[in-house]
Amino acid sequence: MGICARNFLLLHPMEIILKYFPQLTEEQQRQLAALHGLYTDWNSKINVISRKDIGHLYEHHVLHSLAIAQLVQFTPGTQVLDVGTGGGFPGIPLAILFPEARFTLIDSIGKKIKVATEVAGAIGLRNVTLKHLRVEEEKGKYHFVVSRAVMPLDELVRLVRKNIATRQQNALPNGLICLKGGELQREIAPFGKSAELTDISDFFQEEYFKTKKIVYLPM
Repeated sequence: MGICARNFLLLHPMEIILKYFPQLTEEQQRQLAALHGLYTDWNSKINVISRKDIGHLYEHHVLHSLAIAQLVQFTPGTQVLDVGTGGGFPGIPLAILFPEARFTLIDSIGKKIKVATEVAGAIGLRNVTLKHLRVEEEKGKYHFVVSRAVMPLDELVRLVRKNIATRQQNALPNGLICLKGGELQREIAPFGKSAELTDISDFFQEEYFKTKKIVYLPM
């Protein structure tokens, strides 16, 4: 690797992704690197990421989304539904990481789905379907439902139970995987021991992840 290329990796904000996912193919690196310019451009037209947060795109949004990959490695053919995807998180980073799994990204806000659709198209993602609809309207069956701080857990469980497939395909049983922050004991209490909490700080050492967790609920 030449000096220029090495400096790019050190200086480019995507360096934080390569630190934890050094096995990425050239295509995956290209797709992830393109997100910076695409989201910066789209965010100036349609606000899907807070203005103060866009500079932390890779740490706060891309890497946070990829924390799910520390819990489960989706096998080829796995069907995943991303509820309330917003601008495409966690669905787009996960679709890049698992090109042989299939991802359906839904959101009730049309302009957010527009951004996610444009970003996915620009980087050539072929394993995503994007829909402008509410989760109540989604009828498909999926091995996993993923989300990032969309709504309280009990409400989300009630809405997506109909979408969980019965046929198993992964080492982790089918269910719901949520990215959440803060104090969650009261939220998961109704589910007893079936709800599993994982500290993202077990995988990623940045300060941002100190209070971030993965909630997994087999369904």
